[in-house]
Amino acid sequence: MSRSVRVDVYFDFICPWCLIGKHQLEQALSLFHAIHPQVAVDVIWQGAQLLPHLPAEGKPFKEFYLNRLGSVEAMRMRQAQVQQAAAAVGLNIDLMLIDNMPNTADAHRLLERAALLGSQEQYDRLLNRLFAAYFHLGEDLGCRATLLHIAESCGFNRVAIADCLQGDGTPYVGFAMAANSVPCFRFGQGLTIAGAQPAEVLFEALSEALRQSDFEHQPS
Repeated sequence: MSRSVRVDVYFDFICPWCLIGKHQLEQALSLFHAIHPQVAVDVIWQGAQLLPHLPAEGKPFKEFYLNRLGSVEAMRMRQAQVQQAAAAVGLNIDLMLIDNMPNTADAHRLLERAALLGSQEQYDRLLNRLFAAYFHLGEDLGCRATLLHIAESCGFNRVAIADCLQGDGTPYVGFAMAANSVPCFRFGQGLTIAGAQPAEVLFEALSEALRQSDFEHQPS
């Protein structure tokens, strides 16, 4: 009997906790595969747009956070918290590179289209590249030209991609309810964990999902 576990990850590209959670999940998967090399794990990335009402051109990053947090000091404290959490798991997030808080609707539509067109390797490369664009390279994920360039760099055909990029700020119809608690991980058909949890917690959830799957598939 083939054995498999499905993991749905609800996320947005502009959420640093989603990038941290992605890193933690990768560590959990590495440990899980070392123990269960014959078990297939299908990770499905489900887009959940955090800020669907941002204008298509986005908003200046500093202005956005000043309005949200109320002061420069509060903004610095929040950014320090994020960067410390990232550094603790071996990630470098450079928030000083970010000029614009983008509308991510088209970035999500791009990844959704990529799932239909490309190989798993291309899809994974695009997912990583989109995260890197925002957190490491200071690129604007709301810019159509930037998204097309990123897609082409990952091996996707510009013509096959172009029509999914609406460029008008229309909200992405994904998993809006999940946007309140991204990242959110659903293991199998039941167990759900919210937040950028440690790799050990995600590993235990994977193990529990496998036990549940094995139990459900036992001969009656």
